[in-house]
Amino acid sequence: MAVITLPYRYLERLTRTDRKTILEKVPLIGSDIERLEEDHADVEFFPDRPDLFSPEGVARAMRGYLGIETGLPLYPVKPSGISFTIDPKLANIRPVLGAAVIRGVSFDDESIQSIMSLQESLHWAVGRGRSKVAIGIHDMDTVKPPFRYLASPRSRKFVPLDYSEEMTMDEILEKHPKGRDYAKIVNDFPLFPLIVDRDDHVLSFPPIINGERTRVTINTKNILLDTTGTDRRAVSVAVNIICTAMAEAGAAIGSVEIEGVQTPTLTPAERTVSVKECSRLLGADLTASSMAELLKRMRFGAEPAGADTVMVKVPCYRADIMHDWDLFEDVGIAYGYDRLESHPPKTSTVGKPHPVQVAMVLAREAFTGLGYLEVMPFTLTSEEVMYARMQRPETKGVLRVLHPITVENTVVRTELLPLLLEFLTFNRHRELPQRLFTVGDVVVDCRTHQQAAGVSTHPDADFSEAYASADAVLHELSVDYTVRESADPAFIDGRRGDIIVAGKRVGVFGEIHPAVLTAFELEHPVAAFEFDLRAVPGYPGP
Repeated sequence: MAVITLPYRYLERLTRTDRKTILEKVPLIGSDIERLEEDHADVEFFPDRPDLFSPEGVARAMRGYLGIETGLPLYPVKPSGISFTIDPKLANIRPVLGAAVIRGVSFDDESIQSIMSLQESLHWAVGRGRSKVAIGIHDMDTVKPPFRYLASPRSRKFVPLDYSEEMTMDEILEKHPKGRDYAKIVNDFPLFPLIVDRDDHVLSFPPIINGERTRVTINTKNILLDTTGTDRRAVSVAVNIICTAMAEAGAAIGSVEIEGVQTPTLTPAERTVSVKECSRLLGADLTASSMAELLKRMRFGAEPAGADTVMVKVPCYRADIMHDWDLFEDVGIAYGYDRLESHPPKTSTVGKPHPVQVAMVLAREAFTGLGYLEVMPFTLTSEEVMYARMQRPETKGVLRVLHPITVENTVVRTELLPLLLEFLTFNRHRELPQRLFTVGDVVVDCRTHQQAAGVSTHPDADFSEAYASADAVLHELSVDYTVRESADPAFIDGRRGDIIVAGKRVGVFGEIHPAVLTAFELEHPVAAFEFDLRAVPGYPGP
């Protein structure tokens, strides 16, 4: 979830209404007000709406929702005459480039903070911590086109942002705070991505840091936007969101020629949707005309295309619209969920806990009694996390995503333990000891069942702790088990044991192998165990 700061004065100017009205209605477009301060509000938005991660984006949405300005926003784009070339050597490093020229910028303290915050929010929501997309914003009047995006020797020197002395790119990774934070993205490459101008002045070392020469200040009037990454769609989304946010603040957008192609275009996508299907899903009686008007309030272009269809133009910044039902959700928001009629069920039944849920609750109680903290990993993961880092062979019957949009989400999880180790990676900066557990679904051969797993990391974590914790949890679940020596490569030989129930292996415990720790960038030992909840008495049969 992204928490966005909305300065009242700036937001009122952009929305053309008062703060009271805005704060009353902004939760209705899908947000939660975290706190109200004297001069601003902090508002939380879902990560599927990165176009709302700035006051400009929120103001655009609110003008439509309040009926101040409805329909598709138009953003004219004129060729800037500026060009980029891309070094072919970047093909296996960071090959995708998006760019734009943004002229006539008028910054004050609030608007410059807005664009910088939007940049960082997009790094998180779209860029996956800059690995997938990194954004550079430059004062264009300090450099000269044309520009080159090239693969540079690591010894190249320039003055990075917030420094006054030249550093080599290797030194930046070692000494600069941003370099230390993001070095892992590029450290294994023999050459580094670099953006330079006609006179060979450095604009940016993506995805790490910009050059000090192109620092954006309150006096900046013209901006060069560069967006680099590994995913063309994600790069385009970031460019579109920043350009349209700046256009909302009054700037003019110019396209840049990249390898002979003008980008961005900021043109909308078109879809034709069914009124009948939308009415059925929402439980509302809609016509083509009324549905089109509701979509216009959500800033879509929409016109009836027949008695049962609406032709919709989707703004370029709405990257979340992937299915007709995404549009129907916006129709529901504009219609008002409070207006949808509620109907009691036609049948009355008495419920009872499902045996699977009973087993999961008992497992959670056992873990929490041992001092473990529950986490909830994502269901989608990757072969890299699930198998390669764990040194385990790929599970037979793994369910793959047919068209994954990222390399991090290619398979449905078949185990829980790798995801707990990934959680430890994310929390390396937290104090020790850390004891985490998770209980949830896994999918093998297109069939869902439940597992439980726990990890404990601290300097003294060992086999004995893993055995004792596993024994305590299994005892609380009344699992009658035995132990035999394990061959699981994720654990250290001689410090691992298989959990056997009725002659069948249902789990494993032990001390995680050093190679696995290295793969997950963990510095301390990890005691871990995992087991199949189908071994718990009372779990329903197939």
